[in-house]
Amino acid sequence: MKAALMTRWRDPLVLTDVPDPDCPADGVIVRLEACGVCRSDHHAWDGADPDVTLPHVMGHELSGIVAAVGPDCARHAVGDRVTAPFILGCGTCADCTAGQPTVCDSQAVIGFTQWGAFAEAVAVPRADFNLVPLPEAVPFDIAAGMGCRVTTAWRALTDRGALAKGEWLAVHGCGGVGLSAVMIAKALGAKVVAVDISDAALGMAGDLGADLCVSAAEGDVAARVRALTGGGAHVSVDALGITATFDASLRSLRKLGRHVQIGMPVGAHETVPLPLLELVYARQLTLHGTRGMGAAGFDRLLDLYAQGALPLDRLITARIPLSQAGRALAAMDAAQPPGITLITDFTS
Repeated sequence: MKAALMTRWRDPLVLTDVPDPDCPADGVIVRLEACGVCRSDHHAWDGADPDVTLPHVMGHELSGIVAAVGPDCARHAVGDRVTAPFILGCGTCADCTAGQPTVCDSQAVIGFTQWGAFAEAVAVPRADFNLVPLPEAVPFDIAAGMGCRVTTAWRALTDRGALAKGEWLAVHGCGGVGLSAVMIAKALGAKVVAVDISDAALGMAGDLGADLCVSAAEGDVAARVRALTGGGAHVSVDALGITATFDASLRSLRKLGRHVQIGMPVGAHETVPLPLLELVYARQLTLHGTRGMGAAGFDRLLDLYAQGALPLDRLITARIPLSQAGRALAAMDAAQPPGITLITDFTS
């Protein structure tokens, strides 16, 4: 099969033939129809993710058709339309059975701990627990666009941040996951203030329903958010994962506010200063982490899309062939482009 192979950190990906993946006994092989290009893939390409070893095939936001089924997989058949979370739980441990597979100690991570979906096919182990049937009403590109950024934003707001109707959400960083958070928050009946340094990203956030847009290039962002929201956001998310957005997210919260860390901090941003007395103790803020979402959470999102409540097609800003995946990753060295880029041609 063809794959975009990474052989050295930060080098151009090589479009080449590699062996087809073996079908896991408890899993399936999915022939890809679409795959997103995500900032998490950029971290892997940059050599910042310790789970990745070379040579490697990235890609974790996937949709496609089941091409082979292992003998121990009972719930899926060849020809099924499917998607999957990028974090694959074991399905049997205490965390998985409690509905929290993203913290499973035996998890596999597509595109990181195993070869991913920048290829014509990908293996999905433990498919009875992890594979998500895709309704005919949901196109493959929409399902792939949901795969990481939309699902992560959904869990961040509904589970970790417990965002309620009428509350203010501040979104710091309006790339794919930040814009997903804007759209989801509006579907939940919340009010949104979007923050970014890019006028294009803020324009897209406004088009998706953000009530207020604040340029991070101008003045004290947190003070302006608190002023505009009458005391601060109830929930704030750092959708980028750098020290500046983490700090601005915390400081933009009102008393008793909830911060959710969506963006993955790497390098110098892995350890940041925390004003413990002023913010956590005095304002009594709550800090949450979030990473991905298990397969069981997909149904509600798929239903909202089918009902027209989440116009996810508006998030997709580019469709590219597999040969351009490396170019799309390199572009993320600069300011993160708004929207979601999808690979939809796996033969060139």
